[in-house]
Amino acid sequence: MPRSVTIIPARGGSKGIPRKNLVDLNGHPLIYYAITASLASGVDETWVSSDDEEILEVAASIGACALRRPAELATDTASSESALLHFAEHVDFDRLVFLQATSPLVLAEDIDRAVAMLDEYDSVLSVAEFTQFVWIDGVPNYDINHRRRRQDSAPAYLETGSLFATTRAALLRSRNRLSGRIGYCVVPKLRSYDVDSEDDLEVARHLVPLIRPAGVR
Repeated sequence: MPRSVTIIPARGGSKGIPRKNLVDLNGHPLIYYAITASLASGVDETWVSSDDEEILEVAASIGACALRRPAELATDTASSESALLHFAEHVDFDRLVFLQATSPLVLAEDIDRAVAMLDEYDSVLSVAEFTQFVWIDGVPNYDINHRRRRQDSAPAYLETGSLFATTRAALLRSRNRLSGRIGYCVVPKLRSYDVDSEDDLEVARHLVPLIRPAGVR
């Protein structure tokens, strides 16, 4: 069977919310939710990659394996891909699930579904259905003289940013989390929130008890 592992990059620095990955969310550090969802899934191992000793210690206490990341790969300008490629140099796997520590509403079933989709796709990302109209630089994505009904619009999806999956071969070949034939792992809109600001954190405090009540991972 292909060896599947999860990687949760979690650097120590953050600007929107200081020490964001460890901020308290309903009695647990934010990173707790991604780790426990992974531990409840069918992946073989759950890893946290960080430049921060406290984050690595907290991750290990929850049950994750810890990988220290060089400081130069944990700056504001360092890409997530650099963390994934560093991980690939140190850990053996066939299939990789990349979870965001800032996505507390991801569930084990999402992870398992994404891994299973790699039977058919080279990489997978989580998306939610997107039905709103968008204006970019003063220009709408529809004809204002013939405003269409939402149900008549072509299907559109919002990248949630919470989950990506790829094979080792695809990652090393493309050096990108997404490449080749890409599949959508569709999740409910209610579970598409990513914590990046204090407002996001407040929304998450209300959603976590609904989406992940005690015992649900």
